[in-house]
Amino acid sequence: MKYTQLGRTGLKVSRLVLGTMNFGPQTSEADSHTIMDAALAAGVNFFDTANVYGWGADKGRTEEIIGSWFAKGDGRRDKVVLGTKVFANMAEGDPWPNHDRLSALNIRRAVDASLKRLQTDHIDLYQFHHIDRHTPVEEIWQAIDVLVAQGKVLYTGSSNFPGWKIAQANEAARRLGSYGLVSEQCLFNLAERRAEMEVVPAAQEYGLGVIPWSPLHGGLLGGVIRKETEGGSARAATGRSAEALANTDVRAQIQSYEDLVAKHGLEPGEVALAWLLTRPGITGPIVGPRTSDQLASALRAIELGLPEEMLKSLDEIFPGPGPSPEAFAW
Repeated sequence: MKYTQLGRTGLKVSRLVLGTMNFGPQTSEADSHTIMDAALAAGVNFFDTANVYGWGADKGRTEEIIGSWFAKGDGRRDKVVLGTKVFANMAEGDPWPNHDRLSALNIRRAVDASLKRLQTDHIDLYQFHHIDRHTPVEEIWQAIDVLVAQGKVLYTGSSNFPGWKIAQANEAARRLGSYGLVSEQCLFNLAERRAEMEVVPAAQEYGLGVIPWSPLHGGLLGGVIRKETEGGSARAATGRSAEALANTDVRAQIQSYEDLVAKHGLEPGEVALAWLLTRPGITGPIVGPRTSDQLASALRAIELGLPEEMLKSLDEIFPGPGPSPEAFAW
């Protein structure tokens, strides 16, 4: 496993992040524990979750599964850099208005609830799952500073923040003497490169590590056309991938990608992950394996070196927006 610093911190994290969103909804508790065992054994020390994972009536279930894994002991909690998130309503249908967003009250309640589910006394990276357009940023940092002083939270990150919001949050932190954001988790992959325009540069300027989510773009970059050909309708694309492939231009683009990868004798999903690891400012992509085999495939991407010729071809197939303001002006 390869490691890097998380943003401007002294914290070393693996260049692959174990995403846990499937734990509970699609992967049983026993299989989730097996995947976490395998990830830790392979040197993956960065686990990512969120208080809402489990979804619907089972919100919080994913944190509970991680907590039961921590409870097995043998020092595994100390080996993991644990990130979770706060924002969404954890009590849908409840008329009480303070069950979501980033008020100091909700942050306090959400941290304590996550700690209980996770069966731990601290969260290494506490991430804001979305911007809050109504809570003053000063209030948010006041709440976080209290949690840091209490030892419940060590570092703070953002998720799905635009570049200007990253700047606003860290400028406010600077004024208040708070440490500020150390990471940004955003949608970023070969097929979705808008983060390169503003988010990634802002993160680099303020010393945030960038943690891309959906590195395979909902499966679109995982060899979806090849799987259709090999397995027929039984393996046809579903959900967002199917909708995207219904567009003739997108299908042609993905076909070009799969042809290029096949030419080099590589796997599409592994190439998509390896490409992200070549991008400036990237800490590591989040992979959300449903099975141990999917985890093994993701791990192979860590050692995969992409030749310059291939990187150039990938840019031709999936051209990025380029830097701002040139991306939208002269």
